[in-house]
Amino acid sequence: MIQEDFNIIVYIWIGLAIIVFPVALLITAPYGRHTKRIGKMIPNKLGWILMEIPSLALCIYFFVNGTAEKTFLHYIFVSLFVLHYLNRTFIWSLRTKTKGKQMPLIITFSGIFFNLINGSIIGYYLGNFAVYEASWLYDPRFITGITLFFIGAYINISSDNKLLKLREPGETGYKIPYGGLFKYVSAPNLFGEIIEWTGYAIATWSLPTASFAIWTFANLLPRGTAHHKWYLRNFKDYPRKRKAIIPKIW
Repeated sequence: MIQEDFNIIVYIWIGLAIIVFPVALLITAPYGRHTKRIGKMIPNKLGWILMEIPSLALCIYFFVNGTAEKTFLHYIFVSLFVLHYLNRTFIWSLRTKTKGKQMPLIITFSGIFFNLINGSIIGYYLGNFAVYEASWLYDPRFITGITLFFIGAYINISSDNKLLKLREPGETGYKIPYGGLFKYVSAPNLFGEIIEWTGYAIATWSLPTASFAIWTFANLLPRGTAHHKWYLRNFKDYPRKRKAIIPKIW
């Protein structure tokens, strides 16, 4: 595939994100705390692993089999992507206390499709078209982007850890989280992931990674908004000053 054709595919994918965003603000996906029984259900942890593993596998596959001349920067960028998905696919999903919980199979399939496309696009770009000389390491875009990536990853993981510690062994149900950026927003873990992939797009300075950042925003801002509304409905003492996902803004 030539790069011009590849870019057309990426632009179409970005266009779909723009269409999906307002729909996702109106219709909450029925999984997690918003789970509804729709068709066949499967165990929650299995569903998460099946959803997330395509990004990990396909990014590695297309990168390794790509024909571009690779520098250490290519390996840095693919490693950051892989590390995120190793955590999301296995470490985070296996740590979640979701005994007995299930998700609709249709949600698993939609997640698989989403990650098939994103993992393939990023792996194919880094493996075939990306050009990074050693001087890119000192470029302000790389420095800014990589800084944002690690800040976002820290916010994401530390907020996830706070959520995981809310339940004692054997407990079910939900509690109000406190501490860290939970002081300001209901979904700092999702806010961190938006920062993380925005930084990644800046550091790599490419159309495919920008498309992933756009999709992350289009998926997670509505999700964080739905979480916020859920907290307000279910906890009378929920802190009213918190925003949904972006401190002081949204």
